[in-house]
Amino acid sequence: MKLWLATVAVALVTCVLLVLGASHATPADDFGLSGVGGASFVVASLAFATLGALVRARVPGNRIGPLFCLIGALLGVGDPLFQWADQALFISDSLPGGATAAWLQNFGLPVCFGLLGVAVLLFPDGRLPSPRWRWVLRLACAGIALNALGYGLRPGPLDDPFSTVDNPLGIPGAFDLLDACSGLGWMFMGASVGLAAVGSGLRLRRARGVERAQLKWLALAAAFTGIAIIADVVSYFAAATGFNEVRTVVLGLGFTVFPLTAGAAILRLRLYDIDVVINRALVYGALTATLGGAYLGLVLLVGLAVGRSNLAIAVWTLAVAGLFRHARARIQGAVDRRFYRRRYDAQRTLDAFGARLRDEVDLDSVGAHLHAAVVETVQPAHVSVWLRSVP
Repeated sequence: MKLWLATVAVALVTCVLLVLGASHATPADDFGLSGVGGASFVVASLAFATLGALVRARVPGNRIGPLFCLIGALLGVGDPLFQWADQALFISDSLPGGATAAWLQNFGLPVCFGLLGVAVLLFPDGRLPSPRWRWVLRLACAGIALNALGYGLRPGPLDDPFSTVDNPLGIPGAFDLLDACSGLGWMFMGASVGLAAVGSGLRLRRARGVERAQLKWLALAAAFTGIAIIADVVSYFAAATGFNEVRTVVLGLGFTVFPLTAGAAILRLRLYDIDVVINRALVYGALTATLGGAYLGLVLLVGLAVGRSNLAIAVWTLAVAGLFRHARARIQGAVDRRFYRRRYDAQRTLDAFGARLRDEVDLDSVGAHLHAAVVETVQPAHVSVWLRSVP
C-alpha cells in the first residue's frame, strides 16, 4: 500500500510538471514524452501499481503482485525525472539537478522491459514453469544489470533529447566497452522476453480449466504490448520523428493493457469471457482493415477517374457503411470456421435440427433427430430421450 501511495504521489507531481511544460517548446518535445505521451506513461505506472497492490492484497503468495508494484514505481519515477530534466535544462535555469535527473531517467524504461519478461515467466501463479527455467530468469537479470552498467558509466553525452549533458559518472576511454554492455543488455532482455513467451505457450498447451483461461488473457495482453513495442522500435529506426508522440502514446497504452489484463486474469474477473473477447477482436480487427482498405481504394479510384469530388466521396462512404453488416457476417463466419470450428459445427447442427423440426410430425423421427443433434454437438457419454405420452 505504501508503494502504491508513493506511485500515486509521483504521478501527481508528473502531471504538474507536464502542465508547466505544456506552454514551452523544447528539444524534448520531439522525443514524445511531453504532453499526451508523458501522460500515457503516468496511466501505465498507475495501472501496474494498482493491479500489483490488488494482487498482493488478494493473492498474497503470488510474486507477480510485488513485481507489478515495482514496475509501476519505476515507470512512475522515470517520467517525472524526464519532465524535471526538461524543465531544468531547457526552460528554467534556476531549477537544480537537471543533469542528474537526465542521467537517472535513462534507467526506468529499460529495467521495466526486463522485468516484463520476468512477469510473463512467472504468470499466473508467481512460480516458474519448472526449475529448469531459472536460467531464463538469470538471463533477464543479467540483461538488466548490463544495461544499467552501460547507461550508467558510458562516457560522453547522454542520449537524446539530453545530448547536451555529459554523463557525470562516465569512465573516460571506456565508451566502446560500455556501449557494447548496454547493447548486450538489450539483447539479453529481449531474449528473456521471447523465451518467457515460449514458456507461457508451453504452459498453455498443458493447462486446463482456470489456468488455461488465465493464460489466454495473458496471450491477448502480450500480443497488444508486443505490437506496441515492435511499432515503437520500427518507427525509431525509421527515424519517423513526426510520429514520436503517437508512438510514445501507443507504447504507453501497450504497457497499460498488460497489467490490467494480467491482473484481471489473476483475480479471475470475468475470466471465462476471454474467448468472446478474442473472437470480437479478430472479427472487428479484420472488419476495420477490410472496410478501411475498401474505402481508401474506392476514394483513390474515384479521384483518379473523375477528380476530387465531395459528392462522390460521400456516396462511397455511404456504400462502405452499407457493407458493414454483410462484411461482418462473412468475417464472423470465417473466424468461427477457422478458430472456433467445434462451436461453428455445433451451431450448424442446431440450425439443421431446427429446420427439420418445423416440418416433422412423427415423434419417433423427432426423437432420432434430437438424439443425433445432442450427440454431435455435446458429445456426451450416454444419451436417453424420453417422450411423455399424452392420452
